[in-house]
Amino acid sequence: MDMRYAKRSEDTEQAAVIQWAQYHTGRYPELKWLHHCPNGGSRNRLEAVKLKQMGVKAGVADLCLPYPKGIYCGLYIEMKYGQNRQQVTQKEFLKDMAVAGHFVATCYSADTAVGVIEEYLTLKSGSQMSIQNNSILKMGQ
Repeated sequence: MDMRYAKRSEDTEQAAVIQWAQYHTGRYPELKWLHHCPNGGSRNRLEAVKLKQMGVKAGVADLCLPYPKGIYCGLYIEMKYGQNRQQVTQKEFLKDMAVAGHFVATCYSADTAVGVIEEYLTLKSGSQMSIQNNSILKMGQ
């Protein structure tokens, strides 16, 4: 997808984060493990049943970096855009992952998500993020 001409959406913001990660893997080798968990989206009924049997779970965050940094055992980012809001299952997943020791955040732009990822990757052993765990980061906040 040529991002220069794409209408901005949650998908394009997430794709921009992945493109940034691919470009910066030399600087942050851990980024090779940043991945998307395809648990959302519309599917036909048969495909939805098959994927559910295979373990697809509602609410799982969009991006996962399963690499320990600071006091955290991994990073999850839920991407949103515009007026989109977290679903109940997403809130539950993020809360549970934060309690389990992950750093989690909901980001409304690629730039915000990249900022979270960069801070996470530069954490020293035993240190924590400057923002509160399970924050919703919208409009530069």
